[in-house]
Amino acid sequence: MQNIVALAAMVAVVVLLVWSGVRAWQTKNSLLKWCGVILAAMPAVALSGASALTAAGIVRQHSRSAPAPDLKVEATPERIARGRAVADSFCAGCHSNSGVLSGGGDVGKDLPLPIGSFVPANLTPAGALKHWSDGEIFRAIRNGVDARGRWLAIMSFTNAGRLSDEDTKAVIAYIRSLPAGGEQTPEPQDRFSLLGLAMLGAGLLPDAKPVFTGVIVAPPKGPTARYGRYLLSYQDCRECHGKDLAGGIPGQLPPLGPDLAVVKDWSQAQFIATMRTGVDPNGHRLDEQMPWRPIGRMDDDELAAIYLYLVGLTRS
Repeated sequence: MQNIVALAAMVAVVVLLVWSGVRAWQTKNSLLKWCGVILAAMPAVALSGASALTAAGIVRQHSRSAPAPDLKVEATPERIARGRAVADSFCAGCHSNSGVLSGGGDVGKDLPLPIGSFVPANLTPAGALKHWSDGEIFRAIRNGVDARGRWLAIMSFTNAGRLSDEDTKAVIAYIRSLPAGGEQTPEPQDRFSLLGLAMLGAGLLPDAKPVFTGVIVAPPKGPTARYGRYLLSYQDCRECHGKDLAGGIPGQLPPLGPDLAVVKDWSQAQFIATMRTGVDPNGHRLDEQMPWRPIGRMDDDELAAIYLYLVGLTRS
C-alpha cells in the first residue's frame, strides 16, 4: 500500500511539473519561457520514467500464481527425520536466525542494493503456517506463492522448488512437528522498496524460477555424484558461484562466490572438514555469507556426494 501511495505521489508531481511547463510556455518573456519549460521538462521526464518502471514492478509483483496441490502429508518418524535433515542443512540458513525455524532477520540487509525488506517467515506454530494447509506449504516451497496467493519473492529466487516431492513432504512433516517458538512474522514478509520495484519493472532483478507443477523424484540417497547433483540442484550454490559453478559474475545481486574447481585440489576428507569448520585446507576462513554451517550439518554420505559431483565437473 505504501508503494502505491508513493507511486500516486510521483504521478501527481509529474502532473504538476507538466502544468508548470505549460504555464511557462505561455509566458511572453522568451528567457523565462525556455528556462521554465526546460526546468519542468527534465525532472518530469525522469520522474515519468521512474513512475512507469515502478508501476511495471507493482504489476509484476502481483502477477505470479500457482495452484496448491490437494494433499495431506502423513507424518511418519522416518519422514520427520528426513525433513529435519533437509531443514537443518538448507532452510535453517534463512529461517533460523532467531531459533529453530522461527524466522527473524532480514535478507534484504545482505543484498548490495536497498531493494526492500525480506523477512524469513516463522515456520513454527507461532507463525502463520499453522493456518495453512499442507498443499499451501507445498506450493510455497515449490513455487514461491503463499496461502493468500501472494508472491514470495526471495523463495522464488532460490532453488527450494527443486526439492523432490518426497523431500518437500518431509519438510512439511517436520515443520508440523515443531513446537511454537519466536514471534509471528510481520505481514507482508516481502516488502519491495521503490528502487526494488523500479528494478523489478526494468527487469534488473533475478528472474523468479518458473512455476512447476510436475513431479520431482530424487535419486537414491548415497555417496554418489548423481545424488550430489541432486543436492546442489536445490542448494543455492549456483546463485553465488555461477550457473556452471565456475565463479560468480561481478555485478550480480547475490554475493560473489569463487570458482568451485578449487575443490579438485582437496581430498574428500578435507572438503567435509571445510564444510564442518568453515576453514579450508589452506587455513582460509569462509565468508559468513557462505552458508557453510547448515551445509555442514549434512551427513558424511551427503557431503561426499557433493564432493564427488564437484570434482567430476568438466568445463565446456
